[in-house]
Amino acid sequence: MSNLYKLLVVICLCPMALWAQDTIEFPIITDRPDATESPNTVEPGYIQIETGGYYTSFTEGLSTQEALGYNTTLVRYGLLDRVELRLGWNYEQSRNSTSELKVEGFSPMLAGVKINIAHKDGRRPEIGFLGHLYLPFSAPKSTRPQVTTSDFRFAVGHTLSERSSLAYNFGGQWAEDQAGIAYVYTIAYGYALNAKIGMYAELYGDAPELAPANHFWDAGFTYLVNGSLQYDLTVGQSITQGQNLLISAGLSYKFLK
Repeated sequence: MSNLYKLLVVICLCPMALWAQDTIEFPIITDRPDATESPNTVEPGYIQIETGGYYTSFTEGLSTQEALGYNTTLVRYGLLDRVELRLGWNYEQSRNSTSELKVEGFSPMLAGVKINIAHKDGRRPEIGFLGHLYLPFSAPKSTRPQVTTSDFRFAVGHTLSERSSLAYNFGGQWAEDQAGIAYVYTIAYGYALNAKIGMYAELYGDAPELAPANHFWDAGFTYLVNGSLQYDLTVGQSITQGQNLLISAGLSYKFLK
């Protein structure tokens, strides 16, 4: 866990110089830290960078798989009104307790798009659609999958009150190591403690066609420094067997191109 501690310290200290930035015209709305994607898109001409690190461990039988993500960066660019382009690239290290084998490198690059289908209007929720391809050629041989994989989901957001909101996703994903589609879902409740600090709790999971379903929970806090910069912290684990622990921390920064 010492490496994780160092990682979180770096995440928290590196962007201190950004604290002095002025608030921008369109305040930041992020897709991290939870698994639930927002239906909102980045406004035209703006770039939003969402990055962080994580530690997680999975146990299966007598074997424990630990993973440390040093960089989980997603870049979102507002191309048109209600349309954004998305690029993501993670740098990860994993270790198996049984074999002591370590694998380290970049994951396949994520390339995708998000479209805002409907703005909220009265009781009507905000609705978005997003999809991604994961490109094998962008990863080194040690972490390169044999085929291109993909996912899609619909994102829905409800404003419950001035302080609370409810968001959920549903969709599917195709992974290299599974036959058929895995249906995915998320549901997250968010609450603003004050103008700066927010908290959330979330359930999420997937249901592969030919394998048992997986269900998880997480919860965390966000700290809004200003309209351009936000920090986050998350903890969680699985409800079904598998994930023992998830710890994640990161930041998001938005600026005009």
